[in-house]
Amino acid sequence: MTSIDALTLDVPDTAAAKAFYDNAFGIVDRLRFRTSDSPSSGFRGYVLSLVVPDPAVVDSLIGPAIDAGATVIKPAKKSFWGYGGVVAAPDGALWKVASSSKKETGAPARQIDDIVLLIGAADVAASKKFYVDHGLTVAKSFGRKYVEFAGGADAITLALYGRKAAAKDAGVDPAGSGAHRLQITSDAGAFTDPDGFVWQVHADVAG
Repeated sequence: MTSIDALTLDVPDTAAAKAFYDNAFGIVDRLRFRTSDSPSSGFRGYVLSLVVPDPAVVDSLIGPAIDAGATVIKPAKKSFWGYGGVVAAPDGALWKVASSSKKETGAPARQIDDIVLLIGAADVAASKKFYVDHGLTVAKSFGRKYVEFAGGADAITLALYGRKAAAKDAGVDPAGSGAHRLQITSDAGAFTDPDGFVWQVHADVAG
């Protein structure tokens, strides 16, 4: 099964980025960092989500993230879908931390059930076909609105949402230009997808 193993973030300072993600979310094993000052403004076309068991776990991650330097975009609160909030890391990446549960379950603090890369696609149907042609398997699909792909154990989940809808959900304006400042590492091969995201294989990743 084709799956995403890691994500590389372009950041101003790799040591600072590693420290932030270790203190905030404890997921440095799933991330790589590359020093880059590629021009980028506004919405970068993606949101990274941490799916967790319950509201208490959401708070146990968002609190340390803010303490480590994250900026609050959407304060954590209950919604129709559950409980969650959105923060921007110091490098500018948007992170949503959310649970479908509105009640505490007794889950351990900072427990992360899934990491999701949500791409705000220009054309969800076209991107879906592209990824299927490159070996990904659809797990959920809701017409042209939302698609989620299956991944192996411990893999990062890929999902597609319309660009405007993804930005609205994250609490930001959909306008943006320049580099995504994100590369995707998987066993699908090396290519650039319809929305301009660069996919790379393990051998292409340094560090």
